[in-house]
Amino acid sequence: MNDCLFCKINRKQIPSSIAYEDEKLFAFHDINPQAPVHILIVPKIHIAKIYDTNQSHSSLLAHMIFIANKLAQEKEIDQGGYRLVLNCNADGGQSVDHIHLHLLGGRVMKWPPG
Repeated sequence: MNDCLFCKINRKQIPSSIAYEDEKLFAFHDINPQAPVHILIVPKIHIAKIYDTNQSHSSLLAHMIFIANKLAQEKEIDQGGYRLVLNCNADGGQSVDHIHLHLLGGRVMKWPPG
């Protein structure tokens, strides 16, 4: 999708505060953070919804979690705890139609979250 916000960030058409990047994904600090640490981990390939994934995406999804764990260690929130969130569709809280994993930490997370 040429007009996708995250695709534009990936192409460096929109500036962002990059926290991590490799050949499969990029991660950047959320512009509207919901916690002291709020990083979005985003695949470079455009996949609109989590239900659009299939078995061929399993290594990519696992890589997203691995990188979230790495970033949690770098931000020193791994020992205290953190939350990983994948939203799907508007009722699930998804505001950009490109899958992304939220890494949230640096404060106590409440339950239920919504």
